[in-house]
Amino acid sequence: MFIVSSVLHMITPWHKGDYPKMPGEDAFRAAVGPLNIPPGDYMVPRPDTMADLKTSAFKAKMEKGPVAVITVLPNGVMSMGRNLTLWFVYSVVVSLFSAYVTGRALPQSSHYLVVFRFAGATAFCSYALALWQMHIWYNRSLRTTIVATIDGLIYAMVTAGTFGWLWPKW
Repeated sequence: MFIVSSVLHMITPWHKGDYPKMPGEDAFRAAVGPLNIPPGDYMVPRPDTMADLKTSAFKAKMEKGPVAVITVLPNGVMSMGRNLTLWFVYSVVVSLFSAYVTGRALPQSSHYLVVFRFAGATAFCSYALALWQMHIWYNRSLRTTIVATIDGLIYAMVTAGTFGWLWPKW
């Protein structure tokens, strides 16, 4: 699965449109750069309390804009080593949960397709379903969400196929 995800992201143009260039990128960087915003997730505008949501001042900020949810990354060249290591560990954890659910639900002599179904459904839930929260609550692009969900389906099928292939037959 780790190799399949690497091929999807690095060799194919499948994810090329996930994050388009921001209009006025240079002006945005010139305006925001001096603020030295630490890495993290931010919402703009952000009310201090729930009561602030009802104030005319906050409503005016929302109307005037910009309204954004922004993730600020550390400055410098992105280290793929850390990200790939964490992705690998995440993939192992998904496989462990898939193994647990499948192993508890099925006897050792189960047919390939039965193992495929259990392991695949569990892996798909792990890889794909939570992505939709970002679309629902933070307006993450529908295209990006669908592409990542299809990725999750592919990862789940690879995981399920591996489980079905290696499942004990005795």
